[in-house]
Amino acid sequence: METKVYRWNPAEENGKTVAAAAAVLRGGGLAAIPTETVYGLGADGLNGAAVRRIFEAKGRPQDNPLILHVPDGTWLDRCCAAVPPLARRLAEAFWPGPLTMILPRAACVPDETTAGLDTVGVRCPDHPITRAIIAAADTPIAAPSANTSGRPSCTTAADVLEDMDGKIEVVVDGGSCAVGVESTILDLTVSPPRLLRPGGLPLEALEAVCGAVAVDPAVTRLMRPGEQPKAPGMKYRHYAPKAPVTVVAGVPERSADYIRTRLSSGEGVICFEEFRSFFAGVPVQSLGPAADKNEQARRVFDALRAFDGMQVTAIWAQCPDTTGLGLAVANRLKKAAGFHVIDADGEEARP
Repeated sequence: METKVYRWNPAEENGKTVAAAAAVLRGGGLAAIPTETVYGLGADGLNGAAVRRIFEAKGRPQDNPLILHVPDGTWLDRCCAAVPPLARRLAEAFWPGPLTMILPRAACVPDETTAGLDTVGVRCPDHPITRAIIAAADTPIAAPSANTSGRPSCTTAADVLEDMDGKIEVVVDGGSCAVGVESTILDLTVSPPRLLRPGGLPLEALEAVCGAVAVDPAVTRLMRPGEQPKAPGMKYRHYAPKAPVTVVAGVPERSADYIRTRLSSGEGVICFEEFRSFFAGVPVQSLGPAADKNEQARRVFDALRAFDGMQVTAIWAQCPDTTGLGLAVANRLKKAAGFHVIDADGEEARP
């Protein structure tokens, strides 16, 4: 299969690109689409056969549910059987943006999209061409991250082509993703609402609208055998480069020193910009400044993917604290490491 690439130009109307991608989606094909978080691998979310192609292209486990992407909040009623007032307030406050809400699914949403659950995740992405494509296709678009399952997510079209060239019909190149980590997932079918995945919308922002928000244990540990994931990214090892990852938490100065004193020949390091000098002669990827969580979110997947092009035997990674977007960055690093986490004093880090 030839994968066609269309490039979004913000100075133009992009009608040809919108029409081409929408036609592929309406016809049951796959189109990689840009969002503010990461690139998504899109299919008609109401077409079970099309959705199955997502799982085949990614090598994704069938019990891992997908998120429906919509162009605006009025589409909630097309996807969901019941929409509580809190969901509408959250949509008004944060859409378009990196928030996915878990709600009771409408009868039109197939089991393939929800992994057989009676709930569905819905979000409105903050990228103009993707919202235009969804509106033109006139169907909610199921779109997990556009990477091979288990690998770090894609924040550029080049990343998508590395994993999906020849497997899908279209890639829409919308530039680099502005946020860099996936959406925050909030379950609104329980009280209080439950955070299932930290992401581009900080927990603190949700609490300002919702009040109390519970944090699911899967945010800080692997799911146990027999547990059913209610949202993408909860159950399986994700975001992982080929080399094994060890995450070191704690005060940045101490975590950098911990890695420096234990680093072996042939290993690589993901560190904050201030500590690059600790690792002269070592393959290093910078997360950006220790205090800049936004930059860390933009860089974390690029840093993980970069090591797949290097001959490293293992990767050490400094971990930010869990305030603001640090919770999402820390979650992605820990998932990449299979929750192999050490604190700067050498003790197993607590959730």
